[in-house]
Amino acid sequence: MARNTGPVCRICRRLGDKLYLKGEKCFTPKCPFERRPYPPGQRSLRRRKVSDRGLQLREKQKGRAVYGVLERQFQRYYAEAARRHGITGDNLLKVLELRLDNVVYRLGFGQSRAQARQLVRDGHITVNGRKASTPSHVLKVNDGVGLTEKGQKTRFFESVREEIGGKEVPSWLKLDPANMTGQVVAEPVPEEVGAKFSTATIVEYYSR
Repeated sequence: MARNTGPVCRICRRLGDKLYLKGEKCFTPKCPFERRPYPPGQRSLRRRKVSDRGLQLREKQKGRAVYGVLERQFQRYYAEAARRHGITGDNLLKVLELRLDNVVYRLGFGQSRAQARQLVRDGHITVNGRKASTPSHVLKVNDGVGLTEKGQKTRFFESVREEIGGKEVPSWLKLDPANMTGQVVAEPVPEEVGAKFSTATIVEYYSR
């Protein structure tokens, strides 16, 4: 299958970095990366030297894993970022951050991007008052995000409503905890994202 359906913690171990793909579990001692911070599979005592090309590929794979996108999607996002004015790496990060599933995650409606993606697919999220079912939809400034009538009645969002009051959201988002709505008020700030991968290295990868 095109999308990974196995344990996502193996991705962190394979790429050699903690990417926080499981939400709250990643901050506990139960995190598999904390217990086994080495690549999955048979272990070798010999250290393999990674080429510059291999390092570039690893950063690109980290970006894909963090935002849960496929290779063709990632290529399209890079092409869009390259067409825009400004720094290509920063533009790429902005496009990825404005994905609907990521905005839902940043607002605190989901504990991880994977969970936020599922909430969108299950028909619980609206964009500008209309039900949205495409997690990859890229939002624009002034777009609003909320819950459908179906979503408002679920026990899951009842518990989220109780916890979301103290949620800190990025400066480019506005959260209304009482009404469980959010809005994109500006473009994402790359310095505020705290990316677990190097966008400059990804640009080098695609610029070969």
